Amino acid sequence: MQDCLFCKIIKKEIPAEIAYEDEQVLVFKDINPMAPVHLIIIPKKHIPALADMDEKDTFLMGQIQLTAARLAVKMGLAEEGFRLVNNCGRDAQQTVMHIHYHLLAGRPLNWPPG
Repeated sequence: MQDCLFCKIIKKEIPAEIAYEDEQVLVFKDINPMAPVHLIIIPKKHIPALADMDEKDTFLMGQIQLTAARLAVKMGLAEEGFRLVNNCGRDAQQTVMHIHYHLLAGRPLNWPPG
């Protein structure tokens, strides 16, 4: 997608503070953090939203979950806890139409969230 903000970050056309990157996944710090730790985890493949996935994306979505868990452990967040959030669609406040997950940690996270 040419106008996709996250695709531009993947292509390094827009700067971001990268926390992790491999062939399939990119993780960067949110520019408007809602917690002391607020990372955005995205697949490098453009998928607009969770509802747009299909079976061929199963492995990729598993890689995102595994990346989130490994980062949480590596950053020392797993013991106290962290939250992994996906907003799907406009009513859920998805503002960038490229599937992404927010990894939040570093403070107590209230429930319900919204």
